Amino acid sequence: MRRLVLAVAAGVAAELAGIGLMTTAVWLIMRAAEQPPLSALTVAIVAVRTLAVARGGMRYVERLAGHSAVLRNLAEVRGRVYDALLRRPLTSGDALTRLVSDVDCIQDAVLRCLLPGAVALTVGTIALAATGFAWPLACGLLVTVCVIPWVAYSISVRHLKALAPLRSTLAERTVVLLDGAAELTAFGALDRELAATGRVVDALAEGERRGGFGAAVLAAVAVIVQFGVALAFLRSGAPAHVVLGSVAVLEVTMPLASAAQRWAEVRGSVRRVREVLASQNATPPEVDLPVGRVGVVGASGAGKSTYLRTLAAAHPGVAKGVLDDAHVFHATVEANVRFARPEASQHDLDRVAALVDLDVPWHTIVGEDGDALSGGQRQRLLLARALLADPEVLLLDEPAEGLAIDHGDAVLRRVLDEAGGTVVLVTHRLAPLVDFDRILVFEDGRITQQGTHAELVEVPGYYRDRWSTERMAGRSSAGTSTGDGSHSPSNGTNCVNVDDDTGTPHRRSAVPMI
Repeated sequence: MRRLVLAVAAGVAAELAGIGLMTTAVWLIMRAAEQPPLSALTVAIVAVRTLAVARGGMRYVERLAGHSAVLRNLAEVRGRVYDALLRRPLTSGDALTRLVSDVDCIQDAVLRCLLPGAVALTVGTIALAATGFAWPLACGLLVTVCVIPWVAYSISVRHLKALAPLRSTLAERTVVLLDGAAELTAFGALDRELAATGRVVDALAEGERRGGFGAAVLAAVAVIVQFGVALAFLRSGAPAHVVLGSVAVLEVTMPLASAAQRWAEVRGSVRRVREVLASQNATPPEVDLPVGRVGVVGASGAGKSTYLRTLAAAHPGVAKGVLDDAHVFHATVEANVRFARPEASQHDLDRVAALVDLDVPWHTIVGEDGDALSGGQRQRLLLARALLADPEVLLLDEPAEGLAIDHGDAVLRRVLDEAGGTVVLVTHRLAPLVDFDRILVFEDGRITQQGTHAELVEVPGYYRDRWSTERMAGRSSAGTSTGDGSHSPSNGTNCVNVDDDTGTPHRRSAVPMI
């Protein structure tokens, strides 16, 4: 904050030095035309030199202090946003936008909106007081400080709303062209899609040109206002240095139109960052940590994954594991596993890899969110990372997803044997829960049954029906990730991969890891 105040003060000093330079130089020229003794001009000459140096020096201090304040603030805000996103998982695109683009927009909000506005208002107030609140300058400032920025903001808002559908369409078409280039080429549709995308680009460019016309008109209006204020002062008999000084004052307020337009562009980003930070400051839901081996079952959409995410959010330093939104970074397998414990030794890495049958070389680049891996390999990588973290409470959401039934059971058995503390397991497959200490049955976002396996199979309800179905089928209907056919995280963002052992498609989320 102190650096920002220093930047505003330096900006005001630089603008006042510029106005003083203009006023003093004009007075010096007019006075020199009268050919007075040189001694009568000495003070003005020194003042012109001093103000010229002060203007450049203060401008440098303003830039240095302003950027230092903003960059320091951005580093802090980005860290806070990242921490907040860990507790409030979003889709990968939304999370990336808030962490990168939205936070970057705060820089423009400060440097191109807040700072020019504060400087212009301060300089305008000082100039009005210095001229005795002369009505020509007051009217000019009213137009350039209030009217023109308001019009610029309104035009920019309408312009952005008009272009939003085109930008959305362009983004969608770009994704289609990048991800579906091979299919489009195979079916001879690539040229058609490229042409359609080109038409969207042309329409967007035309809209941008029309938006620039309004800004040009407002700039012309601002110049006309300056000219009108100068004429008003001349008609009132004001000296030349006062006339040109008032023009210089109005020049300081000219950037406010651009600031208003930029604010219209970044206000949405600022609002989204505030929402994320507000969620960070909000009191996390009170969810007691379970003890022992706890199973969580229920139909898709019943609230199982939400329960795990709530546990992780309420106890971030204690509860960790493989959640439905776990993220795989575009790096090597080793870097992704070591993320849980950077100081881990190679022996530790090899141990957890053996426990989960991770058969991918450590130096393999996994691609964006693990796209270069099969579904089963990606899941085992996440399991290895969770085991390396060795949390007090291990959270597992469908940990055998993407694996054949027997293979998945073997991996899960080793993971459970390795986990020394509490384990909370979300699964559609009930067989691994037979020896668990407690089982929670979720329906419609709430717990409708709880108890041990032996207790639940004796009472009517979801668990007994599910257990009967598994026994009659002779296999787990949740042998793959889909369970009852549609495992769908609450955030709704899924990708489809093919299981490495069974060839069965499965879905996975693409959201930052808790």
